[in-house]
Amino acid sequence: MKSNNFFWVSFSDLMTSLFFIMLVLFVVSIGYLQFQKKATEQQLKKMEELQAAVQQLPLDYFSYQEQYKRFKIKREIEFAGGDSIIRRFEDKIYLIKVGNSIKNKVNSLSTNNKFKEFDIKYQIVIEGMSSKDKYPYNFELSYKRALSLYKLWKKNNIIFDPKICDIQIAGSGTDGVREYSGREEKKNQQFLIHIVPKIGKIFEKE
Repeated sequence: MKSNNFFWVSFSDLMTSLFFIMLVLFVVSIGYLQFQKKATEQQLKKMEELQAAVQQLPLDYFSYQEQYKRFKIKREIEFAGGDSIIRRFEDKIYLIKVGNSIKNKVNSLSTNNKFKEFDIKYQIVIEGMSSKDKYPYNFELSYKRALSLYKLWKKNNIIFDPKICDIQIAGSGTDGVREYSGREEKKNQQFLIHIVPKIGKIFEKE
């Protein structure tokens, strides 16, 4: 009879211990989830701050088109029909200033302690565009125009650090979002700049 009582007492002690273990694990889990939620909210806030910082390029050179999430170079760069060469001296000076402003912005963001923990890289897309006309190779032409801008920057020592920047040269031809039509169609011959932050470590911290 005593042995039976001893068994039930031991069993109840075991169940009580298991209950407290489960209770402790539950409390720890809740605390961990709350910590994770707080960390995620902080990360999202920093990401919003980063997006806002990227958009703060000099207004002398850029207009940010919120509806398209892209930067448009303000100055209208004039090309001869079917030509991809940037010929006007004043256009070259202006575009060199544009390149330096992008380079300075990326460098300042990459050294900002607020964003360092995310191991951020930047994809910079130089997009050339063409106007709708009778020229049969507008897609190739738009790419060559973007390439001309890239070569102009490189010639003037505007070189982006490959450790933090990935440069892409693109031509959208006569496709994509068109701002102008009719008599203003030629104004679609423009450069668009896309700066896309690529996050490296945000998911590792979750």
